[in-house]
Order: sequence, then structure tokens, then C-alpha cells
Amino acid sequence: MKKRIATVITDMFEDVEFTDPVQSFKEAGHEVITIEKEKGKTIKGKSNDTSVTIDESIDNVNPENFDALFIPGGFSPDILRGDDRFVTFAKHFMDEKKPVMAICHGPQLLITARSLEGRGATGYKSIQVDMEYAGAKVKDEEVVVCQNQLVTSRQPDDIPAFNRESLKVLEG
Repeated sequence: MKKRIATVITDMFEDVEFTDPVQSFKEAGHEVITIEKEKGKTIKGKSNDTSVTIDESIDNVNPENFDALFIPGGFSPDILRGDDRFVTFAKHFMDEKKPVMAICHGPQLLITARSLEGRGATGYKSIQVDMEYAGAKVKDEEVVVCQNQLVTSRQPDDIPAFNRESLKVLEG
């Protein structure tokens, strides 16, 4: 069944951590909607290889209208977690037990949403201690799936495993 995947993203995202999963989701028939502060804005990845035109403004979306949440890594999640609208949006998916896929620095948004307590998860090495303080059961593995809902990975090398497990959770 086709899922609507909300993708929260802003400038300085890790290019391949956005492009590869999105390609994988679309090839499986899912719809990916990019969400930032401003609809129609063009944002750039941190390596400047990727430009993304934003589909929707955070002010015009309701998390109830989406089946899953995708949080690419890079500096984007750290920027977004400074905005309560994105924190509240992400928290909805965790609270409602909808699929959430977060790679590399993506879990930073979930830390700020206070949604990792008791959850098995992983993230980029530099945020693993922060995840532990947030109450996550951190594992240093290429992909961690918790309660068939939360999919996390550490870095670009983990993308094949991240995509595989994300698709399984989306199908579930």
C-alpha cells in the first residue's frame, strides 16, 4: 500500500542521506513530500550537489495527513530542532506509533521531541551520547529497528540497510 511520507528538511542536509532513501521510497510506490519553513523554497545539501524545491510549509501541513516521517541527516535536523513546529510535528509520529526513519543526525529532532526514551536506536557517533541521555538504548549497528516503527542508521555507508529496513516497516 502506498504511503505518504513527510520529509522534514532544510539547508545543509547530507545529500546522499536524502537522495538515496527518497529514490528507494519512490521506486516502491510511496509519495514523498518535503516540508520546510517555506513552500517553494529551494534548499541545498551540504555538499552542494543536491537542490530540493520544498513541497509544503510546516504551517500548512497536518501530521494526521501522513503515514510516515523521514528525517535525513546532515546539519538539517539540528537546524530544524530549534523550531518548535518541527519538534511537535516529529513528536506526533512517535506518539502515534507511525513509521519514523531517521539517519545519521536525524535522531537529533527526536531527542528534542523527547521521543527516544526506552527506544532502541542508533545515530551518528557524535550524537550517540546525546541519545543515551535522552533515554535511548543506543546500539552501534548499521541499522536499528525498534517496535517495527522506528528505523535509525548511523552514516551514509549504512544507507542500503536503512533503505531495506525502512521499506519493510512501510510495508508492515
